[in-house]
Amino acid sequence: MKHVIALDVGGTGMKAALVAEDGTLLHGARRATGRDRGPDAVVETIQDFAAELLGTGRERFGRTASAAGVAVPGIVDADDGIAVYAANLGWRDVPMRALLSSRLGGIPVALGHDVRTGGLAEGRIGAGRGADRFLFVPLGTGIAGAIGIAGRIEAGAHGYAGEIGHIVVRPGGPACGCGQHGCLETLASAAAVSRAWAAASGEPGADAADCAKAVESGDARAREVWLAAVGALADGLVTAITLLDPRTLIIGGGLAEAGETLFTPLRTAVEERVTFQRLPHIVPAALGDTAGCLGAGLLAWDLLATEVPA
Repeated sequence: MKHVIALDVGGTGMKAALVAEDGTLLHGARRATGRDRGPDAVVETIQDFAAELLGTGRERFGRTASAAGVAVPGIVDADDGIAVYAANLGWRDVPMRALLSSRLGGIPVALGHDVRTGGLAEGRIGAGRGADRFLFVPLGTGIAGAIGIAGRIEAGAHGYAGEIGHIVVRPGGPACGCGQHGCLETLASAAAVSRAWAAASGEPGADAADCAKAVESGDARAREVWLAAVGALADGLVTAITLLDPRTLIIGGGLAEAGETLFTPLRTAVEERVTFQRLPHIVPAALGDTAGCLGAGLLAWDLLATEVPA
């Protein structure tokens, strides 16, 4: 059976799959990234994992994978196949495409940014299916975005498009790692809600999921923390809506797991803020933590589709 290798590399763990041409997951596996061993060891682990998958595919399906797709965090030069920089993995200017292709016997390899790759999957086969314009926003440790246009993801002139988490929504607010103050992700990410709820509740180990449960149980302090984050998120999203005019707005990541505890007040807050703008459909992501892996598979199939036969 014809198949491709898909790898989604995260700060703590990697997800991998063998993916058929119709998008079916034929085999899945997970492995720790092992960032505590340093960036060189992480890159070696990625190559080892991909090589194992190559062998698995050959053994199970009687043929070598046709291509591979890999999604990585940080700054990515997809055109040249370079993993430019990832703060949480410590690497700089890793020629990921060339390294993987060499390790995998010369098969073609596509490299993508993790959030944009997840957005590609959500747009084509997930919550954005059928939408010609969408914005995918996962709310996790940080906040990023993927801009979907006519079946592809817009990376921007320099590969930085979609960084909605660094829109300043509260000037003079909390310091952000990017150097600004009051960025959206300092106020509305899952990490930001966790920090705010831990402080408000007096429980250092409390997190965003705990805050959501407290909101559902009627806790006034939790509601205050939650609505402050929802308000900041709505401000950032309305800025994006004004610039991009998406038909569908897909919200994913850990915070979206709160379901209607998030989506009901968020839809209301966005609707209250729009004036002339057309309100997009605001929906939860459909693919969960498999989006990056499925998107990496799509990158690999897209690469094969664009190759010119010898």
